[in-house]
Amino acid sequence: MALTDTTSLLDTPLAEVHRAAGARMGGWFGCALPDDFGDVREEQRFLNESIGLIDETYRAYLSFSGPDRVRYLNAILTNNVKELAIGSGNTSLLLNPQGRILAELQVFALPDRLFCVSFAMIRARLVGWLEKYIIMDDVTLTDESDAWGTLALEGPKVGDAVRELTSVDFGVLGDMTCMDVAVRHAERGRSAIACRVVRVSAVGAEFLAAPKDLLALWKILADTAARAGGGAVGYGALSAQRLVQGVAWFGYDFGEKQIPHEAGLQDSHISYTKGCYTGQEIVERVRSRGQVNRRRVGLRFEVGADVEGGGVGVAGAEVPAGGAVVMHGGVEAGYITRAARSYFPAAVLAMAYLRKEAAAVGTVVSCGERLATVVELPLGGAT
Repeated sequence: MALTDTTSLLDTPLAEVHRAAGARMGGWFGCALPDDFGDVREEQRFLNESIGLIDETYRAYLSFSGPDRVRYLNAILTNNVKELAIGSGNTSLLLNPQGRILAELQVFALPDRLFCVSFAMIRARLVGWLEKYIIMDDVTLTDESDAWGTLALEGPKVGDAVRELTSVDFGVLGDMTCMDVAVRHAERGRSAIACRVVRVSAVGAEFLAAPKDLLALWKILADTAARAGGGAVGYGALSAQRLVQGVAWFGYDFGEKQIPHEAGLQDSHISYTKGCYTGQEIVERVRSRGQVNRRRVGLRFEVGADVEGGGVGVAGAEVPAGGAVVMHGGVEAGYITRAARSYFPAAVLAMAYLRKEAAAVGTVVSCGERLATVVELPLGGAT
């Protein structure tokens, strides 16, 4: 669960639908979203073997129009916006002048504007930061957060599901491809729902739709997932899956305390050929130095044997809390950002920031009375 004040969570359009379905609700990315729908193991299985349906209505959506939009965003974000082809996107960071991470944004090039996806929990601050940089540029920033919501399908059967719903050949699309489609389902009493579909990866697709259409879209996607042997997935299972995959979450595993190289985002979120941007001097200095004093790593905790099942006793294993201190050689070496119990594979996993002397793969550290080993993420070829 997020380290969030649960009294100030943003409610999401489907919260009551989830509660009615028996979901345990929690705070994730500053929003009220499902912890689980009753069986975390089964939900993680959906993500690995069939299709999991995820409510991602924790997003903020901004668009940039005007003739200087590309030059403007390219000058303040870490990735290369200038070379995006229409319909393609990438993931960038917004840094402060000291190189620390203010925000993570997905940026997509549409025919008449740049469309950005970030997080509702930083929406107001993000708009303020971005507006501050519009000085002489002919750019119009529009907050479209009230116009969109996102639902996602993930798992090995997603390609077939997308073709069934939209007639789009999912397999030929590249990662971070965005297009406008119609999701057809006449049995729901309407011919189609207008959506913007993003292929996130070979096993992941996001459907962006108007808030008024989210309930109907959720039901359509739930039917599709069920026919494939899948179903709805809460954030307990999703957090575990992202740890297995080595995917760091903004607001959990990185944020304003980190610079990109500490967070391990230097290869995925940064272009080193695009030219200047805010915070570039720090990024280049760290890059030339070749190392940081601490960095984000994966941890795998020891768990006891499950005598009855003959396997790893992960079901009853304690999961350390975010912020828990990690020790190495009798001294404090860092802290955990996020941890979860995974069932595929069976393990208790965490991300942590550790000092360089404790961060090598294979290093054994401790957290309270428990031992953990620094591991390479993703685990076992997970994507």
